Amino acid sequence: MCTHLFNRRQWLAISFLLCVLPSTLWAQQKLKWAHVYESSEPYHTESVWAAEEIKKRSKGKFDIQVFPASSLGKETDLNQGLMLGSVDIIISGPSFAARSYPRFGIAYYPFIFRDGDHLLAYSKSPLFQEMVNEFRSKTGIQVTSYTYYGARHTTAQKTFNQCADIKGLKIRVPDAPAYTATWQACGANPTPIAFAEVYLALQNGTVDAQENPLTTIEAKKFFEVQKSIMLTGHIVDGLITMVAPHVWNTLNAAEQKMFTEVMQEAAARASAKVKKRESELIDVFKKRGLSVVEVNRKSFQDAVLKNKPVESLNLTKADYDRIQAVK
Repeated sequence: MCTHLFNRRQWLAISFLLCVLPSTLWAQQKLKWAHVYESSEPYHTESVWAAEEIKKRSKGKFDIQVFPASSLGKETDLNQGLMLGSVDIIISGPSFAARSYPRFGIAYYPFIFRDGDHLLAYSKSPLFQEMVNEFRSKTGIQVTSYTYYGARHTTAQKTFNQCADIKGLKIRVPDAPAYTATWQACGANPTPIAFAEVYLALQNGTVDAQENPLTTIEAKKFFEVQKSIMLTGHIVDGLITMVAPHVWNTLNAAEQKMFTEVMQEAAARASAKVKKRESELIDVFKKRGLSVVEVNRKSFQDAVLKNKPVESLNLTKADYDRIQAVK
């Protein structure tokens, strides 16, 4: 009789513990979320927020650590890491994903987006969802959200006003073919250099110029080693958040929905912060003594359309036209 009661009590105690103790004691998944941006930038601060929110909503099941500033590798390494299993979640430009899924590259065709709102409308369009599904079918990687990164402008030691002025200019670009089109069309010399090495390359004269959104020029302090900013706005850029197949395929439907919702909310929060700061920075840079030049953007656009048509970058006019039609 006593043994029976003891076992029953023991069973009740075990049942109680199973109910009240956090699931982290037996099923916690530690995940690595990596990117190449500074810890001060919204891409990082909102990723940290998302990691904490996912942990909270999953009652501790997912414990995500965010690694900023290329601490787990360059952008190319991080994209490869999704397939190799060395990272679980990354934020990256879709131009890197375009190496395995070329259709993503259309977003980098110069002057394809009117502004940031057009890019974000594209990210919610049936066209982009079609691409996301095809990319997942091919790679297993799930794209969950799109963040506005900013209009890419150009810094240099000397000012320029139009396409013809930059012939021979040695300009750093990301190591992805889509970024070279504008510069090749105008006869410049685009030079791929890893993001983490750009400041030093500008400082020691390895390159004369670089191109990035105003918020990145601020965060990476490129204004310290450059004298002028030309408002080329040649690419309106974005970043995608991606979850590795070895993680995504283990999530149940509710978890997949939760990851997506949190990451989309983080992207919206970051996009709003980037837009706000972008609008403030021209005056900030002028006060720092930099020349800020409104260039003849049409001269660049005409050169791209003539010398680097969409099809020359292995992109389709059909996708181009569908993006133009997005409202």
